[in-house]
Amino acid sequence: MRIATFNLENLDEEVGEQVPTLQDRIAVLRPQLARINADILCLQEVHGQERAGEPRDLLALDALVQGTLYEQFHRESTLTSEGQVYDKRNLVILTRYPILRHQQIKNDKIGELRYRRVSAIPEELDSKKVGWERPVLHCEIDAPGGRLHVINLHLKSRIPTTVPGQKDGFQYLSASGWAEGYFISSMKRVGQALETRVLIDQIFDADSKAKIIVCGDFNAEPGQVPVEAIVGRMENIGNPALRNRQLLAASDSLSRDQRYTHIHAGERNLLDHLLFSEALLASYLGSGVHNEQLHDESLAFAVDKKYPESDHAPFIARFADPPS
Repeated sequence: MRIATFNLENLDEEVGEQVPTLQDRIAVLRPQLARINADILCLQEVHGQERAGEPRDLLALDALVQGTLYEQFHRESTLTSEGQVYDKRNLVILTRYPILRHQQIKNDKIGELRYRRVSAIPEELDSKKVGWERPVLHCEIDAPGGRLHVINLHLKSRIPTTVPGQKDGFQYLSASGWAEGYFISSMKRVGQALETRVLIDQIFDADSKAKIIVCGDFNAEPGQVPVEAIVGRMENIGNPALRNRQLLAASDSLSRDQRYTHIHAGERNLLDHLLFSEALLASYLGSGVHNEQLHDESLAFAVDKKYPESDHAPFIARFADPPS
């Protein structure tokens, strides 16, 4: 059983003079998907498209997977309150195996925070609500060996949240305005991670030996707060009774020179993760990251016309069919 996570980076149809076109992107992404050869594939940044008189749908993704093994897979995605896919950055789970149940979570287990921005112009006298933009997608899958919980997430990016009156175009008007925007984004990212951990603990409450996979773009490195919050490491909790609730990182079995899914300013970063519960450890066979052609997305010449592939690498974990 092969399980993979892959941030496709703004998969969309062409609009006007958009470069690269969807066909340009399909030419490089479809072979990557074939190489991944996943039984369960978690995708991030899948945009929705509209046709006159029809609900918004994942038409670019349909075109990408057409003629591939994924075309016939079961599929679930994030949805708005109106029951349509989001315009931008949907989460999608494609699976060879039937989906027994699914849900999405966004400020359901943790309500919106309240915060008063101290650098806002004009001054804010009252606190405002702070919530996350993207839900977490949870599917219960009828996999070999029994029910498998797959949680797909895309945590808030490190890009600062704009504070009123503190930005002019791409420029920040004060260091404090940038720092506060970064702080608010960090709150959102850690809040999403905490909500994910609450979901995981509720799954363990119902089944102490639950088989759980958590994967996606965490926008955080191993050891940073969002990752640690989700993992629930024994070293942090210090309670032996909760040992079976910690998650294991598939990246720990990779060599250090292969442990990256993204490159920024020359730095190799592991932002995409695949974590699993101890119930799956006996069947874990190993992992791989397809990062051989990953480019540095921060360089001035690294434009999409030259690099129609994603700026994230796919992360794949392999499991033997676990015993029932």
